[in-house]
Amino acid sequence: MSEEIEMKLALGETGPERLLQHPFLRGGVDEAQRLANTYFDTPEGDLEAARMALRLRRRDERWVQTLKTSGEGSGGFSRRREWEWPVASGSLDRAGLAALPPVAALGEEVLARLEPRFSTDFERRAWRLELAEASIEVALDQGEIRAAGRRVPIHELELELKDGDPQALWSLALAFAETVPLRPAEASKAVRGSALLSGRWTLPQGSADGERLRRALLALDAWTDTGDDEWKATARQALLAIAADGDGDAGTLAARLQRRDWLDVDFGRVAVRLAHRLAP
Repeated sequence: MSEEIEMKLALGETGPERLLQHPFLRGGVDEAQRLANTYFDTPEGDLEAARMALRLRRRDERWVQTLKTSGEGSGGFSRRREWEWPVASGSLDRAGLAALPPVAALGEEVLARLEPRFSTDFERRAWRLELAEASIEVALDQGEIRAAGRRVPIHELELELKDGDPQALWSLALAFAETVPLRPAEASKAVRGSALLSGRWTLPQGSADGERLRRALLALDAWTDTGDDEWKATARQALLAIAADGDGDAGTLAARLQRRDWLDVDFGRVAVRLAHRLAP
């Protein structure tokens, strides 16, 4: 078992192009590969209900099986447990899963009913940055999620801590936000795939400002994948509730959501700053 600590950022329309021009990444891509992933669950969604995600990933001719728990965090930042190991083919290693405490707690019946539910296919370009405070992998993912005959695009930036101070993830996110249109994203690819499969998004409740921000960001994730402006209105209401507590940045974001082209550099800079301030 390992602990994954990362920051997830959704990119605006020109985000990938602007990111590639950033001074931190001008030295060239350290690694580029196509990743094909199949996510598994029971028909009733037992793993999702237990806040776990199980996938098989193909890298070139190799297969890797990964189980992740939801962990903790908000504002795009997350810290969670992860188990990952190679498998011989594109079939689940159920015996290996049965030995993991989170899966064992669900019982043999759940394990027996696991089946493919949705897939993701994307190109990943990655850079390893050695900063003063930390070593961080920067990954640009572009592709799509597919479920039940539907598909949504992936334009995502992941910053994963390899060694050092987790606060360096926030510093790097803020540095990218100076020139790249982006925003913190709450929904993982697994969460987005489940929502695409079911046609349902579930938002957290709560009156604390951190919970309100998480609700706003998830609503924006839902808007990105559905195009339903009701989700953007929900995000704005959550931000206005934070602003009512005297937070000017939240008020700025709420106002900008009324614009047609709201996801720009100014929005991203303020959003990352607000997420950092409200993070646990």
